[in-house]
Amino acid sequence: MSPTDGPSPADLPQVAVITMARDEGPMLRRWVEHYSREVGAHNLVVVDDNSTDGSTDDLPCPVLRIPPLTKKSFEPARMGLLGGLSAGLLEAYDAAIFCDVDEFIVADPKVHASLRHFVAARPGRQAVGVMGLNLVHDVTREPALVEGEPILGQRQLAKFLPLMCKPSLKWEPANWALASHGIRCPFEVDPELFMFHMKFADRDHLKAVADRRHEMFRTDGRAAKTSWERSGGDMVNLLDEITAEIDHDAIKPFGPPLKKLPGIVEQSAPDVWRAVGGGQVQAMRNRPFVRVPDRFLGRV
Repeated sequence: MSPTDGPSPADLPQVAVITMARDEGPMLRRWVEHYSREVGAHNLVVVDDNSTDGSTDDLPCPVLRIPPLTKKSFEPARMGLLGGLSAGLLEAYDAAIFCDVDEFIVADPKVHASLRHFVAARPGRQAVGVMGLNLVHDVTREPALVEGEPILGQRQLAKFLPLMCKPSLKWEPANWALASHGIRCPFEVDPELFMFHMKFADRDHLKAVADRRHEMFRTDGRAAKTSWERSGGDMVNLLDEITAEIDHDAIKPFGPPLKKLPGIVEQSAPDVWRAVGGGQVQAMRNRPFVRVPDRFLGRV
C-alpha cells in the first residue's frame, strides 16, 4: 500500500499519546512537536512528575500535574497510573500510545502516512511492539545537536535493541508492565512501526539526563538495576567507547530482522508478555551499528 492510499483524515482512528516527564527540558518540546504532527496536540497528555525546570509550562497540549508518587514504590505506581489513564482514554480513543520523552515512534513512511494511518491498517490487534532503534551520536564525526533542526539527519547511526521493542501501542486497556517493556496481553513486534530512542543521540544531553536520573535513583531508589544506577560520566564513557573505532564502510541501512522478530517477545508470567534482550549497556556494547534508512531522515 502506498502512503497516499487508505482512509481520509476524517475517517482515521483517534489516537492518544501519553508520556511522563520530569525536568526533561528541550527533549519534551521535541516530543510534543513530533506527536502533534502525528495525531494532533489536543490528543497528547503529558503527565508532569513535579518538574521544576519550566519544561511543562505553556505546552500546546494537556498537562496532568501529579503529586509525588509515594503511596508505593515508584515503578509500580507509575505503571498503575499510566495504565489507569490509558484505560480511561480508550473509552474515547481507538488506540493509545505510551512512550518516554526521548522515544519517537514513526510508522514506516514507505507504507503509512502517519501513526493514525498505521492504526487504521491494523484492525483487530490488542497491542503491537515497535522496532526499537537507539540512535547514536558518532562523537568523532558529528557535532552537538542543533536545536530546531530534525535529529534524524544530524544523526544517522543506530543500534537495534530487542529489549527496546516495547509494546508501546495498544487498542485494549491492558496495563503496561515491567517499566513498559511488557504488557498484560499478547503482542508481536511490528516491522512497520519504528521507535527512535534518543538517549544516546547527543553526548551532552546523555550526560545531563544520566546525572539527573542517577540522582533520582540515589535519593528515591527509582529504577534500580537499570542504567539509572550509572552516573553521567559512566554513560558518556560508554558512548565514547562504542564510537571510538567505527568501520563506517561496513555499516548497512537497517532492515527489520523478520525471522527473528517472533523470538523477541516471550510470556514472562501467566498474564504478562514482554520484549526480551540484553540490558541497554550490554546491548550498546555488543549490538552492531546500522544506518537509519534515508526515508526516515527529517521525520523526527
